[in-house]
Amino acid sequence: MTNTANKRKGGWWALSPLAVFLCLYLVTSLIVNDFYKVPITVAFLLSSCYAIALTRGLSLEKRVYQFSVGASNKNIILMIWIFILAGAFAQSAKQMGAIDATVNLTLSILPDNLLLAGIFIAACFISLSIGTSVGTIVALTPVAIGLAEKTGIDLPYMVAIVVGGSFFGDNLSFISDTTIASTKTQDCVMRDKFRVNFMIVVPAALVVLCIYIFQGLSISAPAQTQAIEWIKVIPYLIVLGTAVAGVNVMLVLLLGILSTGIIGIVTNETDISTAFFDWFGAMGTGITGMGELIIITLLAGGMLETIRYNGGIDFIISRLTRHVKGKRGAELSIAALVSIANLCTANNTIAIITTGPIAKDIAQRFHLDRRKTASILDTFSCLIQGIIPYGAQLLIAAGLAGISPISIIGSLYYPFTMGICALLAILVRYPRKYS
Repeated sequence: MTNTANKRKGGWWALSPLAVFLCLYLVTSLIVNDFYKVPITVAFLLSSCYAIALTRGLSLEKRVYQFSVGASNKNIILMIWIFILAGAFAQSAKQMGAIDATVNLTLSILPDNLLLAGIFIAACFISLSIGTSVGTIVALTPVAIGLAEKTGIDLPYMVAIVVGGSFFGDNLSFISDTTIASTKTQDCVMRDKFRVNFMIVVPAALVVLCIYIFQGLSISAPAQTQAIEWIKVIPYLIVLGTAVAGVNVMLVLLLGILSTGIIGIVTNETDISTAFFDWFGAMGTGITGMGELIIITLLAGGMLETIRYNGGIDFIISRLTRHVKGKRGAELSIAALVSIANLCTANNTIAIITTGPIAKDIAQRFHLDRRKTASILDTFSCLIQGIIPYGAQLLIAAGLAGISPISIIGSLYYPFTMGICALLAILVRYPRKYS
C-alpha cells in the first residue's frame, strides 16, 4: 500500500537523492574515465540510504517501510520476473547453440555493409509490432552480441543499435503502454496521435538509418564457412514470432526457454539426462547472472518512491508551470515536466500518467492541440527512458551484454536524434496543422 494520503510539500531537497546518485555514479565515472570504478549497485545503495535519512516526520522503521513500498511496486516486481526469464532464456539459448546458429544465419542473409542498418530495422519493426522496448531488447540483444563477436564491431555500439530501434516502436505502436497512457490522459484518438508522432519521429529514424548504412560500408564480416543449423534457429523464431503476434512477454520467454530445452536435448550428442541437466544448469547460470540487475531495480524503485513521497515530483511540476506564457512555452513546459518526471520514476508510462492531467490543463489553458500534447508526452518520456543508465531498457541490455549501461549511452543515435526532432517540432511549430 502506497502512502498517498500524506502529501508532502517538497523542495529541491526532495530531489537531492537523485543528484547524489548521478554524482556518485555518472560524474565520478566521467572524472576518472572508468565506468567500472564505482559499481552502480554501490551508488544506488548510498543514495538510497541518503533518501531514507532525508525523509522527515517518520520513524526509521516507517522510513524503511516507505522505501520498501517503492521497491515492491507491482511494476518493479513484474520487471524482475522479466529479468529472471530473460537471463534463463539467453543463457540456455547460448548453451544449446541457438545464438550461434542465428548469428550465422544473419551473416549469410545480410550483406556486410547492411548489417548495422538491418539490425536497426529489425529492432524498429519488432518494437512497432509488439509495442514494448523491453521485449525487443530481450529478443535481439543476444543476437547483436553474437554479431559483434563475429564481426569485431564494438559491443556497446551494437547493443545501442538494438536499444535505439526498440524505442521507435515503443513510441509509435498502437499497443504500446505509453501510447495508451498519453492518448487516454489527453482524451484523443490513437490514430490521430500516431499521425503527429509519425511526422516527427520517422525523419529521425531515416537520418539514423542513413548513418548506419554509411558506417556499415567499412564493415567486413568473416566468410561464412559454418553450416547453418536450422533447427537451432527455431527458439529465436518462436520468440520473435510470438512477440510480433502480441503474446505477453513473459509467456514469450517461457516458450523460448522450453524450446531451447527440447531442441537442446534432441540435438545433443550425449545422453538425454546429461543434456537435461546441462539445460537446467544454463538456466540457473542465466538467472544468477541477473542478480545485480535485480538489486539495482529494487534499490532504484525504493529511492524513487521516497523522492515521490517527499514531494519531489509535485514540487518540480509546480515550479515548471508557474511562468508559462504562449503556446511554444506551454509545449516546452509539458516536455520538461514529463522528462523530469521520467528522471525521477525511471518509468515512461508512470511519468506520463503522473504529468498527463497537468499537461491536459496546460493544453486547455493555452489552446494546444491534444494530439500534439499526447505526442510530446510520449516522445519526451521515451527519450529520457532511452538514455538514463538506471532505466529498465539500458539495465537489461547491459546485463545481457555484460557491460556498463553508461558505455551504451554515447552510441544511442536514435533516442537523441528523436529528441532533437521533437524539440525542433516545438520550436518551429511543426507539424503546422497540429500546432
